[in-house]
Amino acid sequence: MSQVQKLWNTATSVPVVGKRAFSIAFSQKAPYFATIHPRFTVVEPNHVELVIPKRRSVQNHLGTVHAIALCNGLEAAMGALAEVTIPSHKRWIPKGMDVAYTAKATSDIVCIAETDPEQWTSDNPDLHVRVRGEREDGTVVIEGVIKLWVTEKPGA
Repeated sequence: MSQVQKLWNTATSVPVVGKRAFSIAFSQKAPYFATIHPRFTVVEPNHVELVIPKRRSVQNHLGTVHAIALCNGLEAAMGALAEVTIPSHKRWIPKGMDVAYTAKATSDIVCIAETDPEQWTSDNPDLHVRVRGEREDGTVVIEGVIKLWVTEKPGA
């Protein structure tokens, strides 16, 4: 079990504040994630969800959640997914992101990252994580893929 999965399991065993404590701790892993104040709600192999609260610090000049804040949320969700899903003898690094902005981000945004189990056992090092962001009404505001390079750990 990965360190991220252990942290999630431990933190979420504490009612009320556990998910928030995990979110703060995870944001310290890559401090830029803290700029969007993510609130992780689901962390499990092949599926992670977090919420970007719509607040002034993530808004653009139109008063909607900024496109780069959305991408940051998708990358945080993908990173947690990769950490809790990848087999222990493999490692990953992001190598690209392709996204489309499909609607205005006018509310809190739920960022979702998903993979299929068989993607992680393939010999192909290219792995695409499906990502999307949804408004509170379910409208998809951003969708795409984050491309990972997954290889064996040295000496594995």
